[in-house]
Amino acid sequence: MSHIVVIGAGQAGSSLVAGLRKNGFEGDITLIGSEPHLPYQRPPLSKAYLLGEMELERLFLRPESFYAENNITLRLGQSVTAIDPQAKTVTVGDDVISYDELALTTGSEPRYLPASIGGDLKGVHVVRDLYHVDEMEPYVTEGARALIVGGGYIGLEAAAVCAKRGVKVTLVEMADRILQRVAAPETSDYFRALHTQHGADIREGVGLDHLVGEDGKVVGAVLTDGTKLDVDLVVVGVGITPSTQLAEMAGLELDNGIKTDAHGRTSDPSIWAAGDCASFPHAGTRIRLESVPNAIDQAELVAQNMLGAGKDYVATPWFWSDQYDVKLQIAGLNTGYDRVVTRQGEGQTVSFWYYKGDQLIAVDAMNDPRAYMVGKRLIDAGKTADSAVVADPEADLKPLLRA
Repeated sequence: MSHIVVIGAGQAGSSLVAGLRKNGFEGDITLIGSEPHLPYQRPPLSKAYLLGEMELERLFLRPESFYAENNITLRLGQSVTAIDPQAKTVTVGDDVISYDELALTTGSEPRYLPASIGGDLKGVHVVRDLYHVDEMEPYVTEGARALIVGGGYIGLEAAAVCAKRGVKVTLVEMADRILQRVAAPETSDYFRALHTQHGADIREGVGLDHLVGEDGKVVGAVLTDGTKLDVDLVVVGVGITPSTQLAEMAGLELDNGIKTDAHGRTSDPSIWAAGDCASFPHAGTRIRLESVPNAIDQAELVAQNMLGAGKDYVATPWFWSDQYDVKLQIAGLNTGYDRVVTRQGEGQTVSFWYYKGDQLIAVDAMNDPRAYMVGKRLIDAGKTADSAVVADPEADLKPLLRA
């Protein structure tokens, strides 16, 4: 009877082992994770969990009983130190585990500030894993002064939670505008205004020069324009990188992550990859998606392909972000857009529709689930949307689906 080993006990890893059993695999399954907790969902960490609105147990993707009932061996709080593709073994502590097929769902890692500018001071935090948020929580107190480094979605979500807990927030973004890498100026303008309304100080075109510490703890920051700030905590949201160390150790081909084919197979025919760590073919190019939906969908397909399904992974990208009382939903990828059409609703409801020529390629919808739903279905079907209809707030969007 064959043995499948999965390294990485996050969203992708949990989805993959569940998919193997769902699709009839009766062999042995071992899921290895470096954190001591059951596989859990990360998006609520920096929102509901940090706000105290969600208990630890509600973070878990599946109860411990699920793994026991499905004969899935969990090795949590343990790290893989070696992979030998020739012998088909992985080393965990003093144990050498043989596998027939191996899946890497190792996820991604946050970028840290270098120690040379104060990144190793107490009070400097990243937001990625449960222990990161548990370490940060005691610092997020009413009246504290927080510096958020990075104006992407991670930084903005952290800023929103800090502000909601009564923290005085200053956010710095080195680029000309927040969200510059991922969104149109219209979306940047929307969220800049939202954060400003909630008392956050958003500073664009300026970065962090260095942090100031006393007795090993951060007490201040000097920005690239010479401004000095008193701070009690720093949240670093400057992106993530795919976790590829084990893949590199195994001699696998890398390309913006672990390179896979359309089925999720790596350059080693017995090793697969899924989730944040994996790059894959998409629309004539190669992409890597950092999102929960991708981690689930890709892992479930890889589970099928490990059992011989031979299916191509066709990504239908979608993302979301919660900030204050606004839910942003994103459908598609806006790469290469040349114009944006605005659909204005009431209050904070608005959507921005990205076009490349006449083709709809992405939608940013703020508090507008109907616009998001219609846009996503059109994009998934390869259809476009009449921009005149989109721009008319009185026009019904649903007929676009029948066009």
